[in-house]
Amino acid sequence: MNGDHLRSRIDAGSVVAPGVWDPLSALLSREAGFDTVFVSGFAVAASLLGEPDIGLLTQAEVADTARRICLAVPDMAVIVDADTGYGDERSAARTAALWEQAGAAGLFLEDQVFPKRCGHLAGKDVVDTDDWLAKLSAVLGARTRLHVTARTDARAVLGLAEAIERGRMAADIGVDAVFVEAPASPDEFEAIGTALGGRGAALVANMVEGGKSPLLSVDELAQLGFGIVINPLTALLTMLPAVRASLAELRNAGTVRDRLEPLAAFDDLTALVGLGRHPDSA
Repeated sequence: MNGDHLRSRIDAGSVVAPGVWDPLSALLSREAGFDTVFVSGFAVAASLLGEPDIGLLTQAEVADTARRICLAVPDMAVIVDADTGYGDERSAARTAALWEQAGAAGLFLEDQVFPKRCGHLAGKDVVDTDDWLAKLSAVLGARTRLHVTARTDARAVLGLAEAIERGRMAADIGVDAVFVEAPASPDEFEAIGTALGGRGAALVANMVEGGKSPLLSVDELAQLGFGIVINPLTALLTMLPAVRASLAELRNAGTVRDRLEPLAAFDDLTALVGLGRHPDSA
């Protein structure tokens, strides 16, 4: 599904995109009723590499992950994190082409200095505005229908006013959406919405449980002018305690037969991954 479908969904109302990292998490998101997902760099780094989101993922690794997810859920709009574009303007343009080839509907491109860090970690820095705008322009020139979000991490480094100004400049060159990362309060979300709303670009809010921003509901964010809400780690953070508990039971008791209630049924898993689509599977 391409960026035109995503634009139509944003025009129709708020788009909520849970974070996914593989086809199974995307299938679960679709089952829950979502029509859009976000391939989270943090979630992919953790699941694919067992590493934090500190710029270790390569362009090829993310493109391959995106391709597998898009193949699994062709009816969903898949937004894919593109970090800093994996190099200069030419690399950023190639990233846009690879994401489109993978089937992505959109990408996020940020203004951090490489190697980048998760937007809710300390120790970040940002490039000059002109460098970021040049990469964004290259992506806009290379895309066909890809939805392009300009993400700035300047709030944590240079302050809210500079982050808003960068967002204004990105909107002025024609990006589809602007994402000011890690506002620290509802008042900051309101300031972003007031300053950047109505400039032709949708506004993105990032809800990270335990992160630097307050957790606001979709309706609250919509009232402040935000049309795209991503929850990049909700599913992954939910998984950790459940898996830990089951593995602890297996290690301590040697079986989970007395603690099956938290587990999905085997038939539930086979149905989720589409066993019935294969006529010779019985």
